[in-house]
Amino acid sequence: MNSTASAKVAVFPGSFDPVTAGHVSIVERALPLFHRVVVAVGVNSSKRYMFPLEQRLEWLRSTFRDEPKVEVIAFEGLTADLCLRLSAHYIVRGLRNSTDHGFERSIALMNHALRGVETIFLPALPEHAHISSTIVRELMANNADVSAFVPAAVRP
Repeated sequence: MNSTASAKVAVFPGSFDPVTAGHVSIVERALPLFHRVVVAVGVNSSKRYMFPLEQRLEWLRSTFRDEPKVEVIAFEGLTADLCLRLSAHYIVRGLRNSTDHGFERSIALMNHALRGVETIFLPALPEHAHISSTIVRELMANNADVSAFVPAAVRP
């Protein structure tokens, strides 16, 4: 492919606080669909995170270090605006359940209305449908073993 203008680029946005096995699965399953997948760690100054931004970026970069089609970045602002800056016409989102679907559908419609960006939904695999960063943070805060729920880079 000679032209980046015709390259299919997708953005997979999130806080990744921390990155989970479910996130990794979504990226791996999106890779055959796109020339490049940008894992974009959103920065929201009003949100409290358990892990600092640099730690989350390092975990993601380590997790995908052997995948040349994955780029890991941090960003502020609207995901739709990030897509415009990156010439990405797609957003990838994972869906664990019907609650995720209702929430993500509204955001997808808004991103399309704002910038014409399409959202591709990938359902979580059954073995990942119960995993969320929120639950993993709670387990970590209580010193539980999270090794089955996070990639190797996150494991203590």
